[in-house]
Amino acid sequence: QVQLVESGGGLVQTGGSLKLACEVSGGTFRDYAMGWFRQAPGKQREFVAAISRSGGRTQYLDSVEDRFTISRDNAKNTVYLRMNNLTPEDTALYYCAARIDGYTRRYVGDYNYWGKGTQVTVSS
Repeated sequence: QVQLVESGGGLVQTGGSLKLACEVSGGTFRDYAMGWFRQAPGKQREFVAAISRSGGRTQYLDSVEDRFTISRDNAKNTVYLRMNNLTPEDTALYYCAARIDGYTRRYVGDYNYWGKGTQVTVSS
């Protein structure tokens, strides 16, 4: 019913930037907190960033806080992740997720709906 579709991934050199987008359909986007997670091969899925239903509160993984910005456009049912100054350590499959209670959380299990991911690859 609720579908999340990520876009914007790609290949970029170290120091480059990408902007990811996640469009939500089939649900009430304005009610959801939205999160971004990532998973590299051989590693667990990890929290990257989250934004509350209103956009008034954000949370970030410490290692990306100074470089990444999460935002949302409720009129477009879309959440974004702007990523600057990328490094090879940022290489991963990036997932968009929705939490129905509207509050930001950092744990994978606290999110209800997931996209299929978009690949971000940062070359040395």
